[in-house]
Amino acid sequence: MDVPRISASSYSNTAPLVWSFLYGSNHGRVELILDNAPARSAELLAAGRVDAALVPVIAFQFIDKVKLIPGVCVGARERVRSVCLVTRGCDLTDVRSVSLDTSSRTSVALTKIIFREFIGFEPEWRPAEPDVQQMLANSDAALIIGDPALRLSAGTPGLRTFDLAELWRSFTGLGFVFAMWMTGKDSSPVDFAAARDEGLRHIDEIAANYLPEIGLSAGEMTAYLTQNISYTMGNTMQDGLKLYFGLAKKHGLCEQDRKLAYVI
Repeated sequence: MDVPRISASSYSNTAPLVWSFLYGSNHGRVELILDNAPARSAELLAAGRVDAALVPVIAFQFIDKVKLIPGVCVGARERVRSVCLVTRGCDLTDVRSVSLDTSSRTSVALTKIIFREFIGFEPEWRPAEPDVQQMLANSDAALIIGDPALRLSAGTPGLRTFDLAELWRSFTGLGFVFAMWMTGKDSSPVDFAAARDEGLRHIDEIAANYLPEIGLSAGEMTAYLTQNISYTMGNTMQDGLKLYFGLAKKHGLCEQDRKLAYVI
């Protein structure tokens, strides 16, 4: 039997979902491809080069016949900390240009929805490499995702951060799903829920692995992975996902609004 191939980004917030494949009971049972750009995993899934991938949720609207693997996600019920808009102190109503880290289409689309649907105007969008100082040298605001955003959320003199999940909740009252496992197959090639549960049992170990890289304290890192990030999709998060897809279609960010389709 062929070993399943799966792909995920290498951010700290995905670590509990892939720990089992790297160090736990699923080690050696899959071929895991890690990359620091979530969009890369979507590309591999769309090309049929992996059996499943942890990808930004907007990919569900762009990859033909892909299905969601239920229950497991990277999301936030209230505040995510690792997806944020950053300014040099101004409010979002004063922003006229935004540098976008385009490595996650979900976060880019969410940013555009927040401005178009809720704030009520559209700034100029400028694709950029994820260097916050250079981004803010060229624009009024910068979209930063992943561990670089997590470092900024701890506080940086002269910068003001706006948490995208927090903004979304303030406007909708709902949680937000940033990424899910997806597959082009009729059934899941791996028990991703069991793998998640195993990873969560090792959360202190996972947090400790990222301390030198991110620069947060052990308590802050553990709180991020257990309180800010939600790895199980509840009703408010599923409702948030449906609304997000509907608004993405409304604002021309995807051509269709596919109903949620899960593997059996």
